[in-house]
Amino acid sequence: MRNIDLSPLYRSFIGFDHLASMIDTASRNEKQSSYPPYNIELLAEDKYRITMAVAGFAKDEVSIEVQENTLQVIGTKGSKDDERKFLHKGISERSFERKFQLGDHVKVLGADLENGLLHVDLERLVPEAKKPRKIEIGSTLLENN
Repeated sequence: MRNIDLSPLYRSFIGFDHLASMIDTASRNEKQSSYPPYNIELLAEDKYRITMAVAGFAKDEVSIEVQENTLQVIGTKGSKDDERKFLHKGISERSFERKFQLGDHVKVLGADLENGLLHVDLERLVPEAKKPRKIEIGSTLLENN
């Protein structure tokens, strides 16, 4: 694995101390298995959808959790193959765990499981205090923090 020197960024970006930990987390996520396959769509400027192919999973076998800035999708499949005899088994029904790092202010709006596809809708909701504002030269800002 290559090491990346981020020190030139710190000269220009103030307050991005957590950047190195985010890159480290992203590099750890590369080690995730490729199952189940998924898409990430941009629906609008601040709206996203993750679609995962979870054929064979029922709603009660899939759980979705958000903790801090991590979205975790877990599929738990029990072994019921004792009573079934396959001549060919091409549909994988194994348990999985997939994690996604969410950006600041990205919230999960909801999820739906339909036709073997799990859809998770997300939106970036930037608080009014975090949005850019114009500062007039010669003015004084008085805010209670």
